[in-house]
Amino acid sequence: MSIPTIDEITATTKANADALTKSGNAAIAGFQELAKAYQDLATKNADRLTASIQALAAVKTPTEFVELQQKLIKEAVDAAIADSKKISDLTTSVFNKSFEPVKLQVEAVQKSAKK
Repeated sequence: MSIPTIDEITATTKANADALTKSGNAAIAGFQELAKAYQDLATKNADRLTASIQALAAVKTPTEFVELQQKLIKEAVDAAIADSKKISDLTTSVFNKSFEPVKLQVEAVQKSAKK
């Protein structure tokens, strides 16, 4: 293993800074995407709640009310599960994209250190 030259140290430092910049930019874009997804989810849930309340207000009998309520609860649970998976997948993607430049730079530095 040889001692790195000033040019090699400078190049590695620049590559490290570039990787951090790319990582930061990816994180900012990802967090904006997550914020938009949460905003869309909140809007969708508010619309769903409004529609559910209107539907429940329009029922004519207690039996119809109970049946509709059970249907709405099942739909809400199914939607919550799907929405949670979507947000979870998006969050994982954001973090992976954010850390990818740093990971690649660490791997590059490790390879060059082995030379």
